[in-house]
Amino acid sequence: MSAVANDGGAAGRTVPPPPPTSDSRTFGRGIQDLVEGFRTSELWLHLGWTDIKQRYKRSVLGPLWITIATGVTAVAMGILYGELFHQDIKVFLPYVLLGFIFWGFIETSVLDGSVVFSTNEGLIKQLPAPISVHVYRVVWRSLIIFAHNIVIYAIVFAVFPQPIDWSALLVIPAIALFAVNATWATIVFGILSTRFRDIGQLLTTAVRLVFFMTPIIWSAQTLDAVGSEGSSRMKLVELNPMFHYLEISRGPLLGQHVEFYHWGIVLGCTALGCAAALVVMRNYRARVAYWV
Repeated sequence: MSAVANDGGAAGRTVPPPPPTSDSRTFGRGIQDLVEGFRTSELWLHLGWTDIKQRYKRSVLGPLWITIATGVTAVAMGILYGELFHQDIKVFLPYVLLGFIFWGFIETSVLDGSVVFSTNEGLIKQLPAPISVHVYRVVWRSLIIFAHNIVIYAIVFAVFPQPIDWSALLVIPAIALFAVNATWATIVFGILSTRFRDIGQLLTTAVRLVFFMTPIIWSAQTLDAVGSEGSSRMKLVELNPMFHYLEISRGPLLGQHVEFYHWGIVLGCTALGCAAALVVMRNYRARVAYWV
């Protein structure tokens, strides 16, 4: 309703109502975007699978190239570094292989997630859908690649059986945590990289560096065999969060006991990452369409 104001007895004039307050920059709208995006699962499931098919279009083996490439690299690295470090190949090869498989999930989520919005400019501007659709698309695509690669472990396990028991089921919550972390990483790095394109290049360099700093092609247990100096080096290794992510996922499949503090650190990192993702969604979600 409009209000009527009197100016010294003059004829009343119409005063326009105040403009409505926008709620685009609220945590509620950010959470709503995530919920609505997840509900449109048919869309991001289709887009993620289409991405895999397009990548290997007109290829005879198709997505099997994912498995072949990972398997050849992991086996070659496992044999080479096993000889260099004088490791038992029956133990070291599955260790390296699982490291490659789970690291591949992390690397794909971070690097693909950092460019997910900038590479889908047309779809974002033309398709009236929550931006979280593209986030779930990246996570789903990473899970598909992971499912292809885990087949290699089944083959290696048949050749070199590991002493696993019921605790191997802990890999299920570990993979769930990987998916949650891939979600917040895609939101944070994807949105920020859309605004500042240099972040994508920095992430590529950082991921390569962290790969060599993480016990993937080398074993952290070898540090315990060099006395007090090895103990101090082990403390440096534990400062790397990726070490704990690999421990909770690789350990159960190798029949190793995983200390609870590894889970605690991963859960803490997950909570911090989700909080950062909510802040980024609150402040910058509505600007993505203008930045791409």
